[in-house]
Amino acid sequence: MAPRKLRRVADAIRGMSVSEALATLKFAGVFAAEPIEKLVRSAVANAGNNHSMNTDELYIARITVDGGPGGRFTKRLDPRAQGRAYFKRKRLSHVTVVVSESKPQKARFKRPGASVALPKATRRPAPAKTTATAKATE
Repeated sequence: MAPRKLRRVADAIRGMSVSEALATLKFAGVFAAEPIEKLVRSAVANAGNNHSMNTDELYIARITVDGGPGGRFTKRLDPRAQGRAYFKRKRLSHVTVVVSESKPQKARFKRPGASVALPKATRRPAPAKTTATAKATE
């Protein structure tokens, strides 16, 4: 499934408790919610079995969706009229789910790609406005 579709669902459940996230995914009404629900259930089972965590108190600490292997898509032929064929690009995704027993804290810093306002000293001054009376005296 395309990363763009999965990211919408992942953004909706990031930082929630696992029980809230599963309820949200169950009633999301989006086709992309099903594979993410499976991944969350798998992460909870792994945390309980492999790391002896209490599965009732888990939170989704981090969930990331990245493009998959093979140039991020596989090619499939789509038959067209008069013997032609077009390529369909079937996009693939890698989803990583990290659960923890403590509630994740909000980030205290901005993301690297976020826009930053320049300080006032480095801003360019606005062009000077000329009035009609100033033009008449010149």
